Amino acid sequence: MVGKVVIVGSLSMDLVAQAPRIPACGETLRGTGFGMFAGGKGNNQALASSRSGAVTAMIGRVGVDAFGEQLLLTLRKNRINVEGMLKDPDNATGIAHITVDANGNNYITIIQQSNAALCEDDIVRSKKLIEEADVLLMQLEVPFPPLIAAAKLARENGVKVILNPAPAPEDGVIPHELLSLVDIITPNQTEAKHMTGIDCETVEGAQEAARVFSERGIKTTIITLGEKGALVLEAGKNAKQTPSYKVAAIDTTAAGDAFCGALAASLAHGNPLEASVQIGCAAGALATTKVGAEPSLPTIEEIQILLAANALVSP
Repeated sequence: MVGKVVIVGSLSMDLVAQAPRIPACGETLRGTGFGMFAGGKGNNQALASSRSGAVTAMIGRVGVDAFGEQLLLTLRKNRINVEGMLKDPDNATGIAHITVDANGNNYITIIQQSNAALCEDDIVRSKKLIEEADVLLMQLEVPFPPLIAAAKLARENGVKVILNPAPAPEDGVIPHELLSLVDIITPNQTEAKHMTGIDCETVEGAQEAARVFSERGIKTTIITLGEKGALVLEAGKNAKQTPSYKVAAIDTTAAGDAFCGALAASLAHGNPLEASVQIGCAAGALATTKVGAEPSLPTIEEIQILLAANALVSP
């Protein structure tokens, strides 16, 4: 089965600076490298889904500018349906300023611009893409109303809804109207802590946070734990930790997006949750081995090689 995934979310041009460390307040520090890459959580997850073998479509906005054209070209080169993409004449394409230190840790500031203008009419205009999908994948770099509209449409058509709550809202609150439509939520440790108040640095803490999401009505919670893998809690079952993979990490940018896109693709293919989480962990690990978002997102062939080398499941 070849699954269909539709992503509703953000697109941006990532301006990535490499530095030996993060500069202190008021300090000027010489960097060691610079690059511009197609990014935005929606874009990254769409690329990850398509490279993981799913038929993928993207719903979002870019500006009428050079960055917007480059993002659309990247989508098309990765065989992603862009019928749901709108060129916004009033807002510039989104931007992300990213600094990566010598240990591969990243610090990101996003400027939404056209992403903030995504609206319910954009969802209505592209409703057929959602109606025909197996999985709807969303993030929080766009406003809540179009996400709610997309999730409602997905629920009406039996489409599985995955919400990656990134970045977590400043107040930690996601509208109940949206959460009530979500089948799977995929926060990382920081986002889970922000939304539940529970420290998720330990597996035990992540288990406690996952139970909070369950109490809020989420059927399945997956908290990504970086090099520790992922913690999965399904309704009525015990929490289970899925290990990650040892790799030579140099840049963690888009690792979470790689996980989410590969997870969505695997579930759309009809694979069970446990195998899909393993595939997501493999994709996330591989994404840390290259600099930048778009270049680091692995193909299904690369994921299969890593899984085979670790004697786990194969997609």
